[in-house]
Amino acid sequence: MANYTAADIKALRERTGAGMMDVKKALDEANGDAEKALELIRIKGLKGATKREGRSTAEGLVAASVETVETGQVGVMVEVNCETDFVAKSAPFIEFAQDVLDAAAASGAEDTEALLAYEVEGKPLSERVVEAGARLGEKVMVRRLARVTGPVVDAYLHKTSKDLPAQVGVLFAVEGAGESDAVAAAAHDVAVHIAALSPNYLSRDEIPSDVVDSERRIADETARAEGKPEAALPKIIEGRLTGFFKENALLDQPFAKDSKQSVAQVLEAAGAQGVAFARFRVGA
Repeated sequence: MANYTAADIKALRERTGAGMMDVKKALDEANGDAEKALELIRIKGLKGATKREGRSTAEGLVAASVETVETGQVGVMVEVNCETDFVAKSAPFIEFAQDVLDAAAASGAEDTEALLAYEVEGKPLSERVVEAGARLGEKVMVRRLARVTGPVVDAYLHKTSKDLPAQVGVLFAVEGAGESDAVAAAAHDVAVHIAALSPNYLSRDEIPSDVVDSERRIADETARAEGKPEAALPKIIEGRLTGFFKENALLDQPFAKDSKQSVAQVLEAAGAQGVAFARFRVGA
């Protein structure tokens, strides 16, 4: 007769995140010794991690936080991935993602390589990721890290489904000469805009010259293929470039809440100026 109780099974499941049958098998093999069973679950799980190595991790969540420092604020954002939405919305995965975010904030890491090398309770985070995969029974990975600094930083997280954790995250930093409440409100409104409109650059000045040159060439060739008159080409090309800037440069975009204004105009009215942003969408 098994020398463990239903309470022992429940406690070990909570510690490991393993399925009921896996926990019962481990307790049977360990003759009811919870610590030995825990070790068995970890060993079996870590072996399974090798088999999971090539699996796709298209699900997961985005987590973000903002900390106030002497020089202003620092926003940190991570994307943590798994294989299925079932795991993505589970408490153990969400808790692990929070641990990753906490490590990202504490480490000061600027990229995922540095973050994964950061030690958490005596172990590199990379080992914690493997252990999380073992507990959850899926491949888990830390895909991206962003760190944005400025006088004011807004963090916005958006759920694309009410049943899932946040799938889209934005950090937006501004500086401003206006009232702090107005600047903070504008920063938040624009962060929501970024989540919806997905710009690629802060301003047109940040777009690489080779990208602009390519768009200009395409606009020229397209206009000529359409049979536009030679005299009208410069104006047509510039018009199409303006459209490209409005699509890709945040400050040029029509503001989502009021398309009669650009994002730059909204910020200016609040006495704010955009500094930097980062946007993640799970799997994108």
